[in-house]
Amino acid sequence: MIALITGITGFVGSHLARRLVQDGWQVHGVVRPGSSPSAIADLGAAVQMHVQNGSFAQVEAVVRCAAPDVVFHLASYFTAEHRSAEIDAVIDANIRFGTLLLEAMACHQVRCMVNTGTAWQHYQDADYNPVCLYAASKQAFATLLRYYQEAHGIRSVTLKLHDTYGPGDRRAKLFNLLRRQDSAEPLAMSAGEQKLDLVYIDDVVTAFVSAAERALSGMQGPAEEFVVTSGDRLRLREAVDLYLRITGRPLQIDWGNRPYRRREVMEPWTQGRMLPGWKARVDLAEGIRRMEAIDGRRPHAGEAQAR
Repeated sequence: MIALITGITGFVGSHLARRLVQDGWQVHGVVRPGSSPSAIADLGAAVQMHVQNGSFAQVEAVVRCAAPDVVFHLASYFTAEHRSAEIDAVIDANIRFGTLLLEAMACHQVRCMVNTGTAWQHYQDADYNPVCLYAASKQAFATLLRYYQEAHGIRSVTLKLHDTYGPGDRRAKLFNLLRRQDSAEPLAMSAGEQKLDLVYIDDVVTAFVSAAERALSGMQGPAEEFVVTSGDRLRLREAVDLYLRITGRPLQIDWGNRPYRRREVMEPWTQGRMLPGWKARVDLAEGIRRMEAIDGRRPHAGEAQAR
């Protein structure tokens, strides 16, 4: 099988590429000029990389060259609270690029996409209520995807992700914040009552592989959406306490010294449908141990760069 991955140099994309190579897939990645390949450097020639500059001609050439059985669409521009200067980047990455990709797929009879959505499309457990512009752009792309499903027969499975974590994560996320904090200085955080749904990267990748298998053979209709959830929600305070207890780090946390974000997600989305045959296997305590290579575990590929 042949896969084309957008966002292959990101956290989830790089782990997915590694898993697909291990499973015997031919893997192609598409990146923007200047993207760093460090997250997948260990894969070497096992991944064929393509650079696209945002024109339809180049996106079409990538799809034509790769001739994928499945496109895994993970590329995005994330911002929790956008600045006006970021609007072009959000629209370009989250709407325009994906639309060019769908048009190229239609031109070359590539019929299967695994798309990436977000639980943040469902603020306060609503059928649709975007937390932020990023979430709204994900919904906008879903509307465009619907057209290509109806007009061109593209089958898609969209996975709506909660928070993801694991080794090799370079994002400015919770565990990196804790890992990098000077133990002599108090870390200012919100009151910490918001609940998190944290899914370990191996489980996330398995969901993407299962979704691809479903798109290729077992779908009920042209489009399906599923949530990727740990099934366990805990407060930010509890997640921090668990991390510090497992790692033994003596950090000082100044709870309540930072305000909540506007439209802070206090309760994660609960209404999503689970991907048949998939469930999260790694609980948070075990995930932290794996991430930090505790109890004699060897670091996963790419972990050294996150330290």
